[in-house]
Amino acid sequence: MNFGNIFKSIRKEHPKPAEAPAHWIKCKKCNALMYYKEIEANHYVCPKCGFHMRLTADQRIKLLADEGTFVEHDAELEPVDPLKFVDKKSYKKRLEEAKKKTGRTSSVISGSCEIEGEAAELVVFDFAFMGGSLGSVEGEKIVRAVDRALKKGCGVVIVSASGGARMQESTYSLMQMAKTSAALAKLDDAKLPFISILTDPTMGGVSASFAMLGDIILAEPDALIGFAGQRVIKQTIGADLPEGFQRSEFLLEHGLIDKVVPRRILKETVGELLKLFAKEGA
Repeated sequence: MNFGNIFKSIRKEHPKPAEAPAHWIKCKKCNALMYYKEIEANHYVCPKCGFHMRLTADQRIKLLADEGTFVEHDAELEPVDPLKFVDKKSYKKRLEEAKKKTGRTSSVISGSCEIEGEAAELVVFDFAFMGGSLGSVEGEKIVRAVDRALKKGCGVVIVSASGGARMQESTYSLMQMAKTSAALAKLDDAKLPFISILTDPTMGGVSASFAMLGDIILAEPDALIGFAGQRVIKQTIGADLPEGFQRSEFLLEHGLIDKVVPRRILKETVGELLKLFAKEGA
């Protein structure tokens, strides 16, 4: 009798159970270990130290938009590769990988919704899609959101989470900085509000364009916000930099943003601002 074959058949009949999902989350700041349900209920903010973990775009929409009101627009828009760009991988390959990872075709989700009962056009960056980089499709989605706001007479809320302009699109990407800024100028001319929410991280061409053009600029606690990275700046100016100089609290202290808002009251704060702007406009 071949016992090896018997044991093989037993293993096939009784496969190993799949590994249980990770039910515990470790805080990157204080290393506290917490049950994932506790973190979910607290909007992915560490209850021990207040560290704000990064959210997915879907989680961000769920946090801000009134339940059942968000309607996505322009989901069919997809990036193209006019430059046939290749670095370590081709741009086409990177897009395929990002699409497979996120289930989306770009780093921006835009749509109409209500926030605390106030109509708004909501644009959310997904950092999981190529670092939330700004390309031609992302810029077009922002402009279309502004156009919808102009037609409806409502405000625009943009939640930024980006490493900056998408290098694989070169000048096409850089053009989006001017394109989005020009669209927001029309919104300003129409006396309609633009609320910019900066999350960790908001860097590069995004911070150098629409992200810092809000009528009100809010930021989450301890968010990394800036243009170039700290190492690059230090090498350029040849001097030591202040501790935390690219964090939201430092920017608030120096007048670059209007308020640092904890995530638990972010929706309430945005809703109150939209109501205030609507009242002033009326």
